[in-house]
Amino acid sequence: MAAKRPGTFGFKRTSALLQDRIRRASESRGFAASRLLTQWEEVAGADIAAIARPVDVSYGRQGFGATLTVLTTGAQAPMLEMQKEKLRERVNAVYGYNAISRIRITQTAPTGFADGKVSFEHRPKKTEPAPPDPETQREAAQLAAPVGDESLRTALEALGQNVLSKAKR
Repeated sequence: MAAKRPGTFGFKRTSALLQDRIRRASESRGFAASRLLTQWEEVAGADIAAIARPVDVSYGRQGFGATLTVLTTGAQAPMLEMQKEKLRERVNAVYGYNAISRIRITQTAPTGFADGKVSFEHRPKKTEPAPPDPETQREAAQLAAPVGDESLRTALEALGQNVLSKAKR
């Protein structure tokens, strides 16, 4: 029977309980080094991690290196394409040898659309626009006052407020 460490009262760390499950889950996708998944931002760098996630590592039949599949959005794919060699070098540094020979960029996951839902947390949160200045509202209303049609006048007031508030910035 293993001796208990003093001060633990028979409890185990969460990392010790989950380590085997995380390893099995990552190996099912071909990730021999789970660090590639858990510390993606450190491995790939903040700029690449903001636009892409690792999805799969597949090994060829001849055994001449593996292919890393990376998921990204359509707009970011060309940017990621230019950084593939840099990414490959950084990933191979995690493995400790030239394990990844190719990087494939996909906009949907290879296993289906359920995995292809891209959600990158690095997006800035939208802020509410500031309420228009009362002086700007009055000026826009005066400019649109001669228009007879009510709906057109309201639309022109809104347009005038936007134009005048941008001019003041």
